[in-house]
Amino acid sequence: MSGPPRLRSLNIADTESRPVFGPAGNKARPADVRKPATKPLKKADKPSQEMEKKALAHSPPSPQSVKLPKILRQQQELHRALHNSSMNASCSSDASSSDSSHSGRAVRRGVVPLRRKQEGLKMGKSEKVEIESVSVVKVGSNGVNADSDDCFESKKRCAWITPNTDQCYVAFHDEEWGVPVHDDKKLFELLSLTGALAELTWPTILSKRSLFREVFLDFDPSAVSKLNEKKTVAPGNPASSLLSELKLRAIIENARQTCKVIEEFGSFNKYIWSFVNYKPIASQFRYPRQVPVKTPKADFISKDMVRRGFRSVGPTVIYTFMQVAGLTNDHLVGCFRFQECLTAAEAGEKDNAAKSKIEAKTPDDQPI
Repeated sequence: MSGPPRLRSLNIADTESRPVFGPAGNKARPADVRKPATKPLKKADKPSQEMEKKALAHSPPSPQSVKLPKILRQQQELHRALHNSSMNASCSSDASSSDSSHSGRAVRRGVVPLRRKQEGLKMGKSEKVEIESVSVVKVGSNGVNADSDDCFESKKRCAWITPNTDQCYVAFHDEEWGVPVHDDKKLFELLSLTGALAELTWPTILSKRSLFREVFLDFDPSAVSKLNEKKTVAPGNPASSLLSELKLRAIIENARQTCKVIEEFGSFNKYIWSFVNYKPIASQFRYPRQVPVKTPKADFISKDMVRRGFRSVGPTVIYTFMQVAGLTNDHLVGCFRFQECLTAAEAGEKDNAAKSKIEAKTPDDQPI
């Protein structure tokens, strides 16, 4: 029984290119049969290939066959052609026009560097103006002029005073710290402020110094001793914004004890300076690490004041008070204030000696 009729493909090349598999395996056809089949193929393919080429030549190019780099190259070639044509047109002009065009180009080439130079000069001027403005703002914010900066650099201070230190503390170091003090009000003020160091720093205390003096009545011991503690430490009182209740009560109590000392010794100055034999101690330290936090002398004074009823007068507070009030000269030897404080101490000793002579003079020594 025969199967369905086989349809032979009209494309002879397809049948010849595929391998033929038979029942006995893959066998090649005899050479005499294959040769005549291949020759007509070549002849048949040639007209078909020529027809395809002609059709492609006459048909418009499809968008898929066009590539982007080819378009870019065509555009570049077009620009070059236009540029060359313009150059040829300019070269074909007369001599006058060529001379004028060359001079114009030269002027343009010369203008570009000139503009760049002008812009550079403008930028330089603007940068200078900005730098000057910044420096002026800095001077205004710190409140220090150029002369003071030069003065700061020319004077050698203690190592703990740096260019970044607050100006109020620098002024305190240059004018008050280490200068011998003999006024009772000033001594009581310095004692109260050094006691406040347990909660505040020197720059903060000095910035609020006017408020301290207003709250504590210019640190008059007799006036401060009469203050009402409950009203002073009340939340609405300005004093409550300065220190804690414990420190505020300590200042009022120290004012009372200072009044008792004045009654006993005649002045708080005599009492406190008697511990150093009425002469400042010149420490002559060379390095900050040599400056102590407390000394046996400060410990002795602290114990005596605690025994009398003073508060917040530990050895560290008392030694800081001695440094500020000039009982000890702890300026470093290289600091310009060291010698000045020594000179001020010598002048104070002479004044005290003259006063003691006047007080020691009796009525019998006076002429009749």
